Amino acid sequence: MERRDLGRTGLRVTPFGLGLAALGRPAYITTGREEDLGAGADRSMEAMENRSHEVLDAAWAAGIRYLDAARSYGYAERFVASWLRARSIDPVDVTVGSKWGYRYVGEWRIDAPVHEVKEHSLAMLRRQLPESRHLLGPWLGLYQVHSATLESGILADGAILAELARLRAEEGLVIGLTVSGPRQAEVIGAALEVRVHGVNPFASVQATWNLLEPSAAAALAEAHDAGWGVVVKEAIANGRLLEDDERLTPIAVAAARHGTTRDAVALAAALAQPWADVVLSGAATPDQLQANVKARDVELAPEEVEQLRTLAETPHDYWAARSARAWA
Repeated sequence: MERRDLGRTGLRVTPFGLGLAALGRPAYITTGREEDLGAGADRSMEAMENRSHEVLDAAWAAGIRYLDAARSYGYAERFVASWLRARSIDPVDVTVGSKWGYRYVGEWRIDAPVHEVKEHSLAMLRRQLPESRHLLGPWLGLYQVHSATLESGILADGAILAELARLRAEEGLVIGLTVSGPRQAEVIGAALEVRVHGVNPFASVQATWNLLEPSAAAALAEAHDAGWGVVVKEAIANGRLLEDDERLTPIAVAAARHGTTRDAVALAAALAQPWADVVLSGAATPDQLQANVKARDVELAPEEVEQLRTLAETPHDYWAARSARAWA
């Protein structure tokens, strides 16, 4: 898989990346998680670390060289770090991104009442960055605000922005942000306008884009044109695009036409966006990972893309449905 620039960050990535949201903790919101992991499967920390390593091995064999973690993804950073060290991966050969702003509070329980808690504060940044660096060391290339929103106030917090600018200028850390929710496009637009002493501390954005929720496309194109790296998350809509739903028939039709799977079609649609530098696979098994990367071989015709675009929901409806998903 070819490597490419992540915008003008100086980081090198591949068109596909691997996200560890579903691998670093026992519970997540992806459809069919019990089937993915196996009914009654061992979800102990040791078992999930071993599973993470199996999927990371499959990703590496497929040529993936961008890995995505977060402080709130349970022990994802620890699992990535142990794999990197066990496989003696040279930091120049892979880019690892992580995030701060949420902490994991699920206590490794599937039925935890709360799995993660958000806090966009200077204290949280100063606590979590050393934790990420302790685990990921020289492999940590991109550090992102986790799920920046207008409501959290982070884009107007002078102290946090100044610290992010310092980390970028003095410590050479590439700073980005991830966005979620029905106002993704507004947040990206606001982030593009941030300045600290005339310089924007942000250099990349990670956003949800999929066939059900494409509303951030224009803002992502603007970010790309400004030199930012762009990472696409949730391209399969946490498994919703794979559900047995008559409304999703166009995906099944396209998959049959190309002799591939529905996940490959959904991911191919994301890969086809000219502003997308990386599209994340959220695979929980090696087989899923191998199926996902087949999207590279799917070339959707313009009329197919137009047909698939009819699946889009309003941002409000999409994010309301996502918020209602159960952790399992």
